[in-house]
Amino acid sequence: MLEGIVRESIGKRTAKVLRRDGYLTANLYANGVENIQAAFKRGEFVRAVRNKETLAFPVKVGDTELNVVIQEYQLHPVNGDVKHVDLRITVPGQVTNFLVPVVTHGTPVGLKNKGVLVISKKRLKVRGAIENMPAKFDLDVEPLNRDDSILIRDIETPENCRLMDRLDVAICGVIKAK
Repeated sequence: MLEGIVRESIGKRTAKVLRRDGYLTANLYANGVENIQAAFKRGEFVRAVRNKETLAFPVKVGDTELNVVIQEYQLHPVNGDVKHVDLRITVPGQVTNFLVPVVTHGTPVGLKNKGVLVISKKRLKVRGAIENMPAKFDLDVEPLNRDDSILIRDIETPENCRLMDRLDVAICGVIKAK
């Protein structure tokens, strides 16, 4: 379980001191729950996110244990380190929007015909309760030829979940190389 500390002060100066000491700042929030300002060790946070099996993962801030989902993150413009992260607390039964990652596997047929695989949506906005959320959308791109694409309407969603993007939006596709 990922452990963090509660931030007493939320000013710019204290955030700089925390970042210098190897922490990243975080906001934990949800509807009907009081916001929590926290800080996590950067390396431990990245390790916990990479090793998670489901969309939500447990964290302990102070004395409270919560299940959270990554809503948004900010990267350092030069070195690419994570500076800040917004974590949504998962409330069972509460219907809300979640960003679910898209994972592709396979080598498209169109790559042999001078094509390039372009992934235009890395995360899809899905509305539903956390119990019904998939951990990720796994797409097989092997049958894609040049000028083919996978659209929002082509993927299946679990019961009681709804994709919030338009149905004609492309997730990934193979385009002609220049």
